[in-house]
Amino acid sequence: SIMIISVLLLVTLLPYLTVPASVQVGIVNGTEAKPHSRPYMVSIQSNNKHKCGGFLVSEQFVMTAAHCFKEGEKLTAVVGAHDLTHDSRHMDVKFYHIHPGYESKSLLNDIMLIQLHEKVNKSKEVNWISIPKKNKDIKTKVKCSVAGWGKKNTKGAASAKLMEVDVTIIDAKQCKKSWEKMYSISRMVCAGGRGGFCQGDSGGPLVCNNVAVGVVSFNELNNCNSPTRPNVYTKISKFLSWIKAILEGVKQEL
Repeated sequence: SIMIISVLLLVTLLPYLTVPASVQVGIVNGTEAKPHSRPYMVSIQSNNKHKCGGFLVSEQFVMTAAHCFKEGEKLTAVVGAHDLTHDSRHMDVKFYHIHPGYESKSLLNDIMLIQLHEKVNKSKEVNWISIPKKNKDIKTKVKCSVAGWGKKNTKGAASAKLMEVDVTIIDAKQCKKSWEKMYSISRMVCAGGRGGFCQGDSGGPLVCNNVAVGVVSFNELNNCNSPTRPNVYTKISKFLSWIKAILEGVKQEL
């Protein structure tokens, strides 16, 4: 019964622990990805330094988190990379499509599409990933994975090589309890496990059955190693009409 008491105590304390969320979300407790096994992965860089993850969703568009954009900063997209210390192809950005409903304080609608100046050439190393066809809930307990070049632990350095870790989808109600006001059941999805993401992984994909279902958005501030709250992702399927409008709008330009 001591266990029960301590759990109850923790639950009553939770509302008072106002933990700010961290947005500059390495993969914690992960393993190095097999080189080019995730040909959709993109390193979004500022001044030739990795800043955020992202992933190709078509030959000309990279999906990432809106919070990766800063006014006046010039970002480039590195495609086909595994080890960032080796030269990879830097691609210029033509346009940043930030979700019109993005709120930097609450991190609602934390999603952005980056339009590249030119189309990528599809190869073994470079390819895009599917996103959901319609808006539906992701089943709880499904095994998924997340990958990135971010830090491997809270105080650590970013990783030069792409890392990955398996995570499990967490029940939305449970997530809402942990994050309270910060969490939107319809627009976010939660995942956890013995590993997760950290600074530098923002914008990377949550992948379930080879489909990108989420975008790395936020986690507990300065606590990637043993977070008490699950990692939060923007739920891609909620934004399909916006995504489609942008992808198709470009076709009409051509």
